[in-house]
Amino acid sequence: MRFKRNGSYTLNRKSKTKPNGKKPPAEEKKHYLEPEYTKVRVVDFDLKELVVLPPEIDLNEWLASNTTTFFNLINLQYSTISEFCTGDTCQAMTAACNTILLWQDEKGKKIKCTAPQYVDFVMSSVQKIVTDEDIFPTKYGKEFPNTFETLVKKICRFLFHVLAHIYWAHFKETVALDLQGHLNTLYAHFIVFIRVFNLVDPKEICIMDDLSEVLCNPPPPSPTAQNHVTER
Repeated sequence: MRFKRNGSYTLNRKSKTKPNGKKPPAEEKKHYLEPEYTKVRVVDFDLKELVVLPPEIDLNEWLASNTTTFFNLINLQYSTISEFCTGDTCQAMTAACNTILLWQDEKGKKIKCTAPQYVDFVMSSVQKIVTDEDIFPTKYGKEFPNTFETLVKKICRFLFHVLAHIYWAHFKETVALDLQGHLNTLYAHFIVFIRVFNLVDPKEICIMDDLSEVLCNPPPPSPTAQNHVTER
């Protein structure tokens, strides 16, 4: 069974390092962990129901469909704050726990770049992969390559970096746009997906464990709210 998948962003490689220096700077407050923000979602059910593999669907088909969808959604989410993510405001690809992410090119050279450059590298690379018929086949009878799962894991690791940067550097703008419910729901859905299918090493995403634990538990049912579900 073939899914119709929307094309949208391949990968090279990435590297995560802490900032150079003797002592890391004091960590800033994580505003995205405040209850007034974490309680805002756009769904109020267990997200595991969305990611569990249907019995009649091939695993690779399911991974391909979901990976492409997450790529498109995360790319869209980033686009909402992209005007605030510039070479001046984000001179490095930062994330929680004083993390700076370095891009690694095809030759293995680590490159420190601005956040918008890093995101562009990610999205351009993933675009090439998910639109490559030899890697993400859409035609009936065409097999997935042996490297498919490895590439999906790379994509998911990089997409996580983009989400982590949005939370760390642009959560204020996200709240100002009233999009925190969409961001929270997208993040939780994505984390549940990569956990269920073991697509990213837990050590790679531990910098956001505090948020993951809050958001990946379904919120208590609310008597109100149809779009934004808010716990009270």
